[in-house]
Amino acid sequence: MPMLRDPSAKYRPFPQVPLENRQWPARTITKAPIWLSTDLRDGNQALIDPMDAEKKTRFFDLLVKCGLKEIEVGFPASGATDFDYIQNLVRSGRIPDDVTPQVLTQARADLIRTSFDSLAGAKTAIVHLYNAVSPAWRRIVFGMEMPEIKQIAIDGAKQLRDNAARLPGTDWRFEYSPETFSTAEIDFSIECCAAVMDVLQPTADKPIILNLPATVEAATPNIYADQIEYFCKHLPNRDRALISLHTHNDRGTGVAAAELGLLAGADRVEGCLFGNGERTGNTCLVTIALNMYTQGVDPELDFSDIDQVIQTVEYCNQLPVHPRHPYGGELVYTAFSGSHQDAIKKGFAARERQNDDKWEVPYLPIDPADLGRSYEAVIRVNSQSGKGGVAWVLEQDKGLKLPKKMQASFSHIVQAVADQTSRELTADDIWTAFEGHYLAADGKRFQLVSWAESQSGADRIFAGKLTIDGAERSISGRGNGLMSSVVAALAESGGPAMDIVDYSEHAIGQGSNVQAAAYVECRTADGRSLFGCGLDTDVATASVRAILSAANAI
Repeated sequence: MPMLRDPSAKYRPFPQVPLENRQWPARTITKAPIWLSTDLRDGNQALIDPMDAEKKTRFFDLLVKCGLKEIEVGFPASGATDFDYIQNLVRSGRIPDDVTPQVLTQARADLIRTSFDSLAGAKTAIVHLYNAVSPAWRRIVFGMEMPEIKQIAIDGAKQLRDNAARLPGTDWRFEYSPETFSTAEIDFSIECCAAVMDVLQPTADKPIILNLPATVEAATPNIYADQIEYFCKHLPNRDRALISLHTHNDRGTGVAAAELGLLAGADRVEGCLFGNGERTGNTCLVTIALNMYTQGVDPELDFSDIDQVIQTVEYCNQLPVHPRHPYGGELVYTAFSGSHQDAIKKGFAARERQNDDKWEVPYLPIDPADLGRSYEAVIRVNSQSGKGGVAWVLEQDKGLKLPKKMQASFSHIVQAVADQTSRELTADDIWTAFEGHYLAADGKRFQLVSWAESQSGADRIFAGKLTIDGAERSISGRGNGLMSSVVAALAESGGPAMDIVDYSEHAIGQGSNVQAAAYVECRTADGRSLFGCGLDTDVATASVRAILSAANAI
């Protein structure tokens, strides 16, 4: 059945929120929210094969290591698997004193009691109660009117209160979600939350958590922000509640909705690492946290070894992290395009000259090293790459700093290899091409055997033994310097007549026995430019090899 040419016949636009004098567009995020990971509950129930106890424990330990202080550990009323895992987690002493476990329950007396029992013995714990409040759920799922839905919330709150009194050894905290908040009437959501607060009597010192989920993302993120700001402005006793966000990604903007919700006054964010969750997933805690980090805000979460985090998440979820996922994906710091590579290369060069630590590298909003990534994979070469990318790989892998014109010349050689192989080129591929063109002696017309230099008045005299066209010969030449005398010796021995246009050199690495790299650009009598490179522990020998390398390019 094809897409409708008039979708308005089937779908309605989402209504605007009657919010006057909205404040959130002018605000910025200046501090980390309270974070809650729901990987072990919302994320787990969205997996094809839910995690077993070993995987859940490994995931829990990862969340603690990353700095999560509130972790939703399961849905204990769903069955013995979750219940037993949560009880074992509590009894094992694995939960640090500064970490609070949370469980989710529907608003039914037996399920609420089971949820409390699963956490019995915990130092502190959060029980999260929810019931759906939106029109579609009221009409289609429950067949109830507003007063009946509100009464479910009130009865559930009473069960929270009574079960907490039954188990006084734990410092109980409460969370309530008017589930399907994003598609419900805001005033009715406020009414249900206020009724729950009337039962539980939270205080400013011990507030209730009111979670306002975009259970299904049904509008643009600005609409969700309006809903949050409206809720915060109209909720009675706002100072006795922490406003929590739980955004889904049905429209692909779960992260944006959560960020704008924070601007609108929320205090807390629920989500999963790398956005796992039902349908298109929950909001990604990694993305939101590192978005803050790039703005100079400490997210109070630690992803210093993001590859280890990914490895654990992929093992536990049996789902891959997409190679383009923000911050964590395998390819997110990688440039194949020539213009991108050139800009990145220049950005890193500029960092070496700057006098402060402020990060400013084109195309890289964050320093990969902050997340434990090396710079080796920042630039990778294929048929779309240019001189900057090729030069970067050689510099990172071999320490060679090719002059700009030589970069352009060599990039054509690499381009030909890429076109021929029709694949990405590795650092070894690029080095093989460079070595074969500039450094290798086998098969080349001019090969250095030995050389010496002497002085005659103002002139320098080069005397060398070379293999020329397969035969060893002694040659000599005179000039005003070593390099000009080598050029003269070649010309006098039947080699090409060349003028030296440019020369540069540098050490590779540090220390007393490092190699020197010499680069030369020569011009022939007919105007062609030839480039050569020489490597040797002796810089003079490196320069001789560079000239022979250029001569071999004819």
